[in-house]
Amino acid sequence: MNKADFLVIGGGIVGLSIARELKKRHKSSSVALIEKEPECGLHASGRNSGVIHAGFYYSSDSLKARFTRDGNRQLLQFCEEKKIPVNKCGKLVVARDATDWPQLDELLRRGKANGVPLDPLTAAEARKIEPRVKTFERAIFSPSTATADPVQVLQEMKQDALREGIAIHQSAGYLGRADGVLRTAAGNFEAGYVVNAAGLYADRVARDFDFSADYRILPFKGIYLYSGEASGAIRTNIYPVPDLRNPFLGVHFTLMANGRAKIGPTAIPAFWREQYQGLSNFRLGEFTEIIFRDLGLLFLSGFDFKRLAAEEMRKYYRPRLVSLASALLENVRLEDYRHWGKPGIRAQLLNIKTRKLEMDFVVEGDSRSLHVLNAVSPAWTCALPFASYVCDKIAALTA
Repeated sequence: MNKADFLVIGGGIVGLSIARELKKRHKSSSVALIEKEPECGLHASGRNSGVIHAGFYYSSDSLKARFTRDGNRQLLQFCEEKKIPVNKCGKLVVARDATDWPQLDELLRRGKANGVPLDPLTAAEARKIEPRVKTFERAIFSPSTATADPVQVLQEMKQDALREGIAIHQSAGYLGRADGVLRTAAGNFEAGYVVNAAGLYADRVARDFDFSADYRILPFKGIYLYSGEASGAIRTNIYPVPDLRNPFLGVHFTLMANGRAKIGPTAIPAFWREQYQGLSNFRLGEFTEIIFRDLGLLFLSGFDFKRLAAEEMRKYYRPRLVSLASALLENVRLEDYRHWGKPGIRAQLLNIKTRKLEMDFVVEGDSRSLHVLNAVSPAWTCALPFASYVCDKIAALTA
């Protein structure tokens, strides 16, 4: 029987960060982490865009606003300490026409409220940053937005966790719970306290502990299309003004740490939780449940799911995705965008009572366990301060 004072389920950046924060606060306690794959970070954490967000998209009363702002600084500091390359290229948010201006003003207001530096620009000023950019008279520049390699960051955090004395068990998928014992593919565990950071399966794990009654994970597939242009052909990240009513930011240009560009992502409804390619990881029960939920959202959702799903499915067509990106930048050629990147699956939380997608972090817990139910984008940026928040919650629940 494996035993631990604290057991974390899930070896993504959120799970690793929580495990490290627990060990920092409880030096004499044993902390273990179980990960179902043979390596940590093979799902969302290793497949995300690599953007270190600034924190101006979110209303000041949200957890995302605080964690993104603080996470930006902490993650940049971590990369500097570990000598991880960072592309400090910033981000332009551009307007299609005058109807986008009220949302630009709202982003500026949120940035100011959140303590995030933003520069309002004219179109001419935006072109000094990126000569090829398209914007209608106005734009915003975020100087603190940056990019790094998420896999390199996660591997450095994993090595830190091991040095700090955290026991990491890989190929140890969670199988269930009975009489206080957790069954895994690597044997049984007894834990004084359990933290569920299982990503796409967080709601399922939580239900074994009598949580997540009102919530289910709804997966969305994100894919990027990589540019064949040389490094430096584009100088900054370029985003459209988002629809702040939903959690997706629209098709945009992302510069990677090496200076190469990619466009995307999609937000295509997935039909099972790990539908990365073809029929891989197909599970009939998941397929049936998700189809049922998707059909319900088509007619009864608290947002326009039908329009969202139809528009996102069209982005599977390469010319369509490139066409959307070309609205942001001059001289975008279809022949420069031929290589699709590896897909990622967004573990988006759905409130099954209100039929709305949850926009902010959601955690539930008690004196024996805590469950991270919604830790979607920008969770990679937010992971370090979010881990501190989770540990504060655990301290309050166990006091």
